[in-house]
Amino acid sequence: MVFLGIGLGLGILIVVVVLAIIIFIAYYNRFAVLGNRIDNSLAQIDVQLRKRADLVPNLVNTVKGYATHEKSTLLELTKARTAFLNAGSDMGKKAKAGNQMQEALKSIFAVAENYPQLKANENFLQLQQELSAIEDKVAYSRQYYNDSILSYNNSSRTFPGVFFFKMFGFQEKPYLEIPTEARAVPKVEF
Repeated sequence: MVFLGIGLGLGILIVVVVLAIIIFIAYYNRFAVLGNRIDNSLAQIDVQLRKRADLVPNLVNTVKGYATHEKSTLLELTKARTAFLNAGSDMGKKAKAGNQMQEALKSIFAVAENYPQLKANENFLQLQQELSAIEDKVAYSRQYYNDSILSYNNSSRTFPGVFFFKMFGFQEKPYLEIPTEARAVPKVEF
């Protein structure tokens, strides 16, 4: 009888240890997967910003032919693209340059309102549609990134995730924020 009690106690202990190991592995993997999702979504933002930067020279060349006296607008767009390309891997600088590029693009499209032949130009329309699609993808990528951050940070602050989060040494991640100046309504002057 004593032997049966020891065997049952040992069996329960083994089940508890195995269950604890499974829980530790599950939580570690959860944080690893959420962290990878965040890294992937940040890379997607970078891809979309780069696509936009690559389209800018085509847009500038198309607009140049019609709006030769709108050089300041074209210069702003070129500066923003250069700042983006020079940002390297610093996502903060890339986001800031991307916002500057977005503002300059809004001005370019406003310039097009004064040039009916430019608005009707097939190349301009195609570039405008591509840029609009990219802007939508950038917005979606930013939203997906922040949603991933929300899941990650919520998991790190709720029980029992908070225990495992601290134990494994994970760090909270910041949201991607749009600078205050980029939120302002753009002013277009002619």
